[in-house]
Amino acid sequence: MASNETRTETDSMGPVEVPATALWGAQTQRAIDNFDIGARPLPPAFIQAVCRIKAAAAEVNVDLGLLDASRGKAIANAAEEVIAGQHADQFPVDVYQTGSGTSTNMNVNEVLARLASSSCDLDISPNDHVNSGQSSNDVIPAAIHIASTLAVTERLMPAWATLHEVLVERSEALRDVVKTGRTHLMDAMPLTLGQEISAWAAQAADLPDRLAGIQPRLGRLALGGTAVGTGINTHPEFGTRIAARLSSASGASFRADENAFRAIASQDTAAELAAILRSGALTLTKIANDLRWMNSGPLAGLGEIQLEPLQPGSSIMPGKVNPVLPEAVAMASARIIGLDATVAAAAASGNFQLNVMLPVIADSLLEAISLLAGSARALARSVAHFEIREQRIAEPLARNPILVTALNGRLGYLRAAEIAKQAYRQERPILDVALEMTDLTRAELETLLDPKALTKGGLPE
Repeated sequence: MASNETRTETDSMGPVEVPATALWGAQTQRAIDNFDIGARPLPPAFIQAVCRIKAAAAEVNVDLGLLDASRGKAIANAAEEVIAGQHADQFPVDVYQTGSGTSTNMNVNEVLARLASSSCDLDISPNDHVNSGQSSNDVIPAAIHIASTLAVTERLMPAWATLHEVLVERSEALRDVVKTGRTHLMDAMPLTLGQEISAWAAQAADLPDRLAGIQPRLGRLALGGTAVGTGINTHPEFGTRIAARLSSASGASFRADENAFRAIASQDTAAELAAILRSGALTLTKIANDLRWMNSGPLAGLGEIQLEPLQPGSSIMPGKVNPVLPEAVAMASARIIGLDATVAAAAASGNFQLNVMLPVIADSLLEAISLLAGSARALARSVAHFEIREQRIAEPLARNPILVTALNGRLGYLRAAEIAKQAYRQERPILDVALEMTDLTRAELETLLDPKALTKGGLPE
């Protein structure tokens, strides 16, 4: 706001000078002045979740006869404007604020009260009207659950479904490409590239199951518990009714937590969700690192695949192209792992009747969900567009001494090990060395050491 003009707003602590054009009031301004720590406001998705609560609360309070219809409609309409993306610059309060998120709750209350008042020419109070039946202590935990649920449903799940679909498609398409397997980064028995990618697809399939498992707990809301869980100054039906309204408006499934004391005092569900998001990040890290190794080279590395060339890889080495998307995904995944640690530490900070690190939990969860969704889309692109370097795959496969494992049943482990060591020393195909060191015929060895047959498992005939 370029203007230096101010107006005077008053709260229970006295007068405060507020920018003349700001929609917020005294309590928000105090938070702006006091919390100059991270210069990081809470994400719009969280503010919108709080506004969903305010809209539903206004409607429920009208139904219960606790708020007149004109004020209720004005508050709900103002909240809908914010949910639609308007007035985003009016919520500047830092993540690093009071642990209950009271400053953010009051920021929303003040903005909505001002918008609503101007639309209906009525005096609408941030506390008495917009915050009716609520406390920061139940609004903010509920908003964490609402914002996380919607972000998972609307952002993460579609992106993850795309990744899984691409993995399944490429696994099927590459089912006949036989390559050298690797354990400990060392040559191992062969498998198909399709089988290798099927592991990625199976890993990816687990995340939706984990997220579905947490939904019953993520759908529990603290609303109706007010300050400590007793429901003081709140209608007994408020929690149930507002959860129903929120469910109807969002399409998600919410309900009042049967134990409001738990809902306000603990953040165990947030910690569980963060851990699930971390597991998704670990899946992406595994896939990203495998892609980087398989793409390495192209001359001095494995060079089994060529990732889509997206941009120059060096400011000094002409022609260099790097695996930029897998690298970006690996960094985002590292961040998600760190965010999980943040949520775990914050979730452990419940003292008696209230957790006092709610804003950083909200911010961390929503950042993790956003990063995981974006990373899934990026990795899907990498997997969908890489090309196979068939000759680089075929050459080491033909020389792989570990194929001798298929001879264990005929020769025994120790004799097979001697053949493998000789093949390594002489850098010769295992079939040629085995032909010299055993009485097996070439035809028998070609059958026993056929790499594609070995990808099917079982005992040699």
